[in-house]
Amino acid sequence: MLPRLARIPNVMVKDGARLITLKLLSTSTRAGAAAGAVKLENTQGKKDSKVLSHEEPRPLYLDAQSTTPLDPRVLDKMMPFLMSQYGNPHSRTHAYGWESEAAMEHARKQVAAIIGADPREIIFTSGATESNNISVKGTARFYKNKKNHVITTQTEHKCVLDSCRVLESEGFDVTYLPVKQNGIIDLEELEKSIRPETVLVSVMAVNNEIGVKQPINEIGELCRSKKVFFHTDAAQAVGKVPMDVNQMKIDLMSISGHKIYGPKGVGALYIRRRPRVRVDPLQSGGGQERGMRSGTVPTPLVVGMGAACELAQDEMAYDAERVTVLSKRLIDQIVESCPQVIRNGDPEQTYPGCVNLSFAYVEGESLLMALKDVALSSGSACTSASLEPSYVLRAIGADEDLAHSSIRFGIGRFTTEAEIDYTAQKCIEHVKRLRDMSPLWEMVQEGVDLKSIKWTQH
Repeated sequence: MLPRLARIPNVMVKDGARLITLKLLSTSTRAGAAAGAVKLENTQGKKDSKVLSHEEPRPLYLDAQSTTPLDPRVLDKMMPFLMSQYGNPHSRTHAYGWESEAAMEHARKQVAAIIGADPREIIFTSGATESNNISVKGTARFYKNKKNHVITTQTEHKCVLDSCRVLESEGFDVTYLPVKQNGIIDLEELEKSIRPETVLVSVMAVNNEIGVKQPINEIGELCRSKKVFFHTDAAQAVGKVPMDVNQMKIDLMSISGHKIYGPKGVGALYIRRRPRVRVDPLQSGGGQERGMRSGTVPTPLVVGMGAACELAQDEMAYDAERVTVLSKRLIDQIVESCPQVIRNGDPEQTYPGCVNLSFAYVEGESLLMALKDVALSSGSACTSASLEPSYVLRAIGADEDLAHSSIRFGIGRFTTEAEIDYTAQKCIEHVKRLRDMSPLWEMVQEGVDLKSIKWTQH
């Protein structure tokens, strides 16, 4: 028997007042899905396999900050370039190349439109990690003979922080700005940190763990007035909150395809043309993408990213309103039934689809294991293999025990009210159960101040 996705040619998405019929899969795609199902089934005999067979119920998905599902409408746009229109977009001598190039340039316009940029300022990459690396390392290295100071924050994505550490090993000076308890940087501290030799300020627009929105407009104004380039990692912002590179005076911006219901393995980098920003390319090759990112541009992926950007731009207001309602519904249900639940990050200057809650006296990993029928995360997917408490939560001053007890709920375009209610109910149930097992919770209920106790090791 084929998996459910392969059996139905159309998907009906009921969304409030909207009813959208989405043609999901062509015959060839359904055949491919069937082949994939057989291959998956054959792996189930392996001992300790964590892969679900297609007969097992799949968990609900509430991890939209780590990735989003591919919108079926995006897949429709990609399919021709996966099957019949497979030309290399850099082949200039035949129709296969011409049609792929035309599709690539149309996608470039779609990506540019969602951030108010010129299409010539969009460089396609493999994702936001590569875009961040080119922005931070490439800009610093190009101007190293004139300036050698970079400023970032302690709550950036790991790829930005690691890029800065690489620059430090090359002799650059890097300032890691602290953030306030609400997760937002202090603009006065930023202004004090800027020196004549500062080449770049890199601050993410929306944090991937706590959803906090930084004051991008004010940072852009400050950097422009000081003649310092401003880079923002907007992987979690583009398509979810309005972004305009000219209004916000952004010089470099990193974008990810799979965070906006597009395909994985593709991203984009906005690089301003006036005033011009120059970067040292990280890889050598055929000089594609204006020499900044050599390598054949994957036409199906960039077509998918362009389509995802266009959809996100058209539906941004609707999606934002709906996600806000679902976010409030989740938080209200949990907070009403569970005492001592702390929301991490600023409650106002935040993207509502990212809800990071700390449950006092509950180990986050234990709660995640208990909620096995809901796909959730205790932090960034890029560092979730580590058992160390989140460096983002430590940066906002969260106690180590609260940092260990955090869960991130990621609400997206296809999340339903029923999924929110089920998740809230299960979360409340397991938090109460785990607390009943905790001697610390029992002591707190008896009025003991845990911070006054001097613990000793034996």
